[in-house]
Amino acid sequence: MKASLYDVTGNKKKDVALPAFFESPIRADLVSRAVEFERSPQAYGLYVEAGRRHVASGIISHKRHDWKGQYGRGIARTPRKILWRRGTQFNWVGAEVSNTRGGRRPHGPKPSINLLRMNKKEYRLALRSAFAACAQEAFIKKRYERFEKAPFGFPIVVGPDILSANTKAFTKFIKTLFGELSPLALVSEKVRAGKGKLRGRRYKRNAGVLLVVGAQEKAHVGGVEVRTVKDVTVSMLYPLGRLIILSEKAAEELNSL
Repeated sequence: MKASLYDVTGNKKKDVALPAFFESPIRADLVSRAVEFERSPQAYGLYVEAGRRHVASGIISHKRHDWKGQYGRGIARTPRKILWRRGTQFNWVGAEVSNTRGGRRPHGPKPSINLLRMNKKEYRLALRSAFAACAQEAFIKKRYERFEKAPFGFPIVVGPDILSANTKAFTKFIKTLFGELSPLALVSEKVRAGKGKLRGRRYKRNAGVLLVVGAQEKAHVGGVEVRTVKDVTVSMLYPLGRLIILSEKAAEELNSL
């Protein structure tokens, strides 16, 4: 499969070969599993040694009338650590147990293992399917309701001159290439209508186009999301059919998938 490479003015320069998986069948079931796996909550619980990192248990004698013992002194039998001593006089501070300062929690949350697992080969296949869906117009139309017909093929490949351009030049390139569809490609933010403004979700923001660059490349442009090839996840391409722009170097590095 080949894609068109464009310069900063929006003119087509040449055709670039894309990896073979862009033409492979799309496994939507694996993509949904990968998204569920990425969005699953992390394991939560206490640190194993939390509240137990004291020299308290076993340092005080449990014999009556014994030196360095706590029996017969009118004090509770709480594990204690010694701060200082002068002969038979000790400065003890309770530690370890839950009713002492800095002690363990009595019934804290137990660390649980995330039961959602996914094999590496399955995840790579899901990531390849997500990229392949970005090259098929049927998935793009399904994701974007306003999308009708674009004067170019998918995905879009750009040269190094666009990566070195500023935000103004890049925005002009997007508007030249996408035309009336440029609001779908550029990130926009607006104030939400209704009571959501009072509940921590004041703004509504669209995803926009995803600019994928190589590992050693950088693009300091605003209005779009920029990621390297190794940082792209399945969730970034979900729902299937997101608009993406690949740098020429990123198109070569995608072969590692």
